[in-house]
Amino acid sequence: MTHDPQPVVILMAEDDADDRLLVKEAFQEGRVTNNMQFVENGVELLDYLRRQGKYVDPESCPSPDLILLDLNMPRKDGREALREIKADPHLRHLPVVVLTTSKAEEDVLRSYDLGAAGFITKPVTFQGLIEAVTSLGEYWVQIVRLPRNEG
Repeated sequence: MTHDPQPVVILMAEDDADDRLLVKEAFQEGRVTNNMQFVENGVELLDYLRRQGKYVDPESCPSPDLILLDLNMPRKDGREALREIKADPHLRHLPVVVLTTSKAEEDVLRSYDLGAAGFITKPVTFQGLIEAVTSLGEYWVQIVRLPRNEG
């Protein structure tokens, strides 16, 4: 199996600082090599993807290959952000995996209906989170071929 030598850029939209830190540590613990970027809400997510505001520099804000999206965020929640991403012809190719505390069937169905590539309910333990992101990393970083967005 050939690997793209370029690291996979994972952009996580998550308003909770503790959750951002836990996910970052879980990726490190699971030895999933990647470049992790973080935004705190749906407005920042769309600005990042469209290279607006403080996200104009491609060096510090590389184009993501995969988006991890929390549903419940301030300013613009994950559902609204997902709808906008999938409606934008320049962004809709990006795989978006919902990573949320929600277990509601309605959120699962709605996320897939809006174009999510996956839905993961955040595990309650750190070990569970390590296992989840390790599996996520194996699938999205090592197995799946992601569309590369140049620029």
